[in-house]
Amino acid sequence: MTATVSILVRSHNDRCFVEQTLAAVAQQKTSLKFEVLCCDDASSDGTAEIIAAAPGVRIVPRPDGPYFPGRTLNRMIQAAAGNIIVFNNADAVPLNEVWLENLTAPLRNGTADAVYANQLPRPDAQYLVRKDNERAFGDGSVAAGWKFFFSLASSAAFRDDLLKNPFDETFRYSEDVEWAHRRPIRIRYAANALVEHSHNYTPAELARRFYGEGFADARIYNSAPSLFRSLAGAFRETLRDIRYLIAHPAGLPELPGALRRRLIQKLQYRRGARDFLKGEKHA
Repeated sequence: MTATVSILVRSHNDRCFVEQTLAAVAQQKTSLKFEVLCCDDASSDGTAEIIAAAPGVRIVPRPDGPYFPGRTLNRMIQAAAGNIIVFNNADAVPLNEVWLENLTAPLRNGTADAVYANQLPRPDAQYLVRKDNERAFGDGSVAAGWKFFFSLASSAAFRDDLLKNPFDETFRYSEDVEWAHRRPIRIRYAANALVEHSHNYTPAELARRFYGEGFADARIYNSAPSLFRSLAGAFRETLRDIRYLIAHPAGLPELPGALRRRLIQKLQYRRGARDFLKGEKHA
């Protein structure tokens, strides 16, 4: 079967990136036939208008009601024509003209059921954000030792599989992990498929995100970390931060906030997981 590709771009207030992302997608050097579908989640910064003016983009209407990622993803998959689906967030900017070829190669050669790209930090990324990106992605060796890892921000899978196994539409976070973890599939990391994607979260944003991920992960794994494990993880990660910042002296001003950052991450993750296991509802 000849591979055809549908690139699905979700956006919400991504004015700073969406034009660059769509231009990079359009400039791919590939023999693959591909289309680009965009679905904007009620942006207020002009993102939707930029998308509407972009040539060759098919717009998928936003599902009614509050935003749940699975609902938008499933609608876009249903609207897609390609037999390979590429997910690429509006703020994940492909960094070269072979991103699409490299990302889809493991699917096309039959060695994978799902593939995720290498996410490089933005030039303005905080040093501890850079460090986290390097550990999660980089050469792939660190994440290979984790319990489970998959990132949908720039990724690919077969449309048939996505139709048979749609995203759970009740998850607010980690819908990608739930989908990939639900049944045994071959996941590959395409280290040579490069996108620029990172976030300098404020402490409040960091707390909200890790609470949400903890809540979602407890649904997936039916467990929550102990207080000891959470605190030990925060201190262990802070030691890694110290080593990283010493090796990158320009980032040393971030050192005083490193422990606080890790405590927010680990304790909010634990709080979210415990709230799910106690039967709380995620607001």
